[in-house]
Amino acid sequence: MKKHILNLALVALTVVVVALSVWGPEAMAKYRDRDMFDTVNVATEETEGSGYRYQLSPDDKLYILSRCLDSQDAPGTEQSALTREPDAAYQELAGSYAFIANRNDPSDSEITGEEIYEAANDGLARLKELGILPEEIRDVQAGAYDAALYSAIDVPEPRNNVAVWKLSLIGTPRNTDKENRLIDAYIDADDGRIYEFYVRSQMKWEEIDADRLVRQWADYMGLSTPEDYESENPLLETTPCYQKYVFTNENGDRTIVTVGFYEGIGELFLKISR
Repeated sequence: MKKHILNLALVALTVVVVALSVWGPEAMAKYRDRDMFDTVNVATEETEGSGYRYQLSPDDKLYILSRCLDSQDAPGTEQSALTREPDAAYQELAGSYAFIANRNDPSDSEITGEEIYEAANDGLARLKELGILPEEIRDVQAGAYDAALYSAIDVPEPRNNVAVWKLSLIGTPRNTDKENRLIDAYIDADDGRIYEFYVRSQMKWEEIDADRLVRQWADYMGLSTPEDYESENPLLETTPCYQKYVFTNENGDRTIVTVGFYEGIGELFLKISR
C-alpha cells in the first residue's frame, strides 16, 4: 500500500515538473511584462563619447588653441597685413590640429551670437580692472564688429577641443575710428575669457610692464606661472617692442605668449603661438 502511494506521488511530481517546464517560462514572461508595460523605466547609461567635450585644463586649452591658430600663418594686426582670417569653412593644419568654422548653433553651455558682445564687454571690464588694458578702451557694439564661432580641434583626439569666438572690428568704411578700441580678440565660448587681443590706445611701450601684465593675464585665465622665453632669433616679431613668455602644461607641451606693441599705430597686443 505504501509502495502504491509512493508511486502515485512520484507520478504526480513528474506531472508537475513537466507542466512547469512547458508553461512556466511563458507564465514568468507574462508576469515580468505585466510589471514593465505601461511603466516608464529610466536607466543611466555611461558611454565613452558622452559629454560635449573633455574637461581640459586652462593650459591644455591654451596649447590646443595656439596650435590651431598657428596654422593660419598670420600675425594678428594690420601692421602685418592683417591676420588670421579663418573665413574658409574648414582650415587644416599640416599636422594634427584643425581650426573649423562652426556652422551650427552654439551648444546650451556656450555663449550665443546674441550674448557674445555682452560677454566681450565683461571681459574687457575685467582686464581693465586688473590693469591689463587701459581704462579708455571702449566697449564693443554689435554693429561695429564681426563675430564668428570656431572650434580648435586636436584631430587624433577630437574630443579635445576648444570653442572660441573671434571678434573683429569691421574695417569698412575706411574711416572707421579705431582709437581706443578693440581690434581683434579670441574669446572662450564657454566662460567668455579673452585669450588674445589687439587694442589701439594712447599708451607708450615704456609705460607697459609686460611682466606684470602677463602674470595678471595668467591669473585671469587660470594658467600656470609663466616663464621667460629666451631665443637667439632677433626677428621673431615685426616690432622691436615685445616680451615673450612660455606656459607649460602637465604633458610638457609649451605655449608661447607674446606681449607686444606697434608704436606706429599705438597697438598693444597679447597673442599666443606654438
